[in-house]
Amino acid sequence: MYSFTKPNRDSITLLAGLGVQGDVHAGVTVKHRSRVAQDPTQPNLRQVHFIHQELFGELREAGFEVAPGDLGENVTTSGIDLLALPVGTLLRLGEEAVVEVTGLRNPCLQIDIFRDGLLKQVVGRADDGTVVRKAGIMGIVVTGGTVRPGDEIHAELPAEPHRPLERV
Repeated sequence: MYSFTKPNRDSITLLAGLGVQGDVHAGVTVKHRSRVAQDPTQPNLRQVHFIHQELFGELREAGFEVAPGDLGENVTTSGIDLLALPVGTLLRLGEEAVVEVTGLRNPCLQIDIFRDGLLKQVVGRADDGTVVRKAGIMGIVVTGGTVRPGDEIHAELPAEPHRPLERV
């Protein structure tokens, strides 16, 4: 059964080329409803969803109580500026797993169903009018492995020139 939020677990297993074992979004081709409606044969660039824990503090200040897993992320990070990473960054999680960053999560209306008004907190506009997406990043699993709470995450930047993240 599909649920927007995800439970916290003792571990998750990342499967190369697929995503998180048992996750509704795992697969070689797109699984997100809006993407499937557009073209179900597109490659799945959204196999793993990361959110930075620092976002929860920002949301709390705006009056929203949000906890890890509430926004559908698979992995919650701390101390890494996820939104500033370039496309192609490799995130090494735990002892084995490697995820390649593909882009920004494009938050959907389900966020407002979860908490009314929350979508405006995670998507906004910069002074120059560009859209700012703060609801995390997405990636594909390059090397599988088990990931546990507290595992270290190391970011390995790709060769320059770096491409900024765009929505995927």
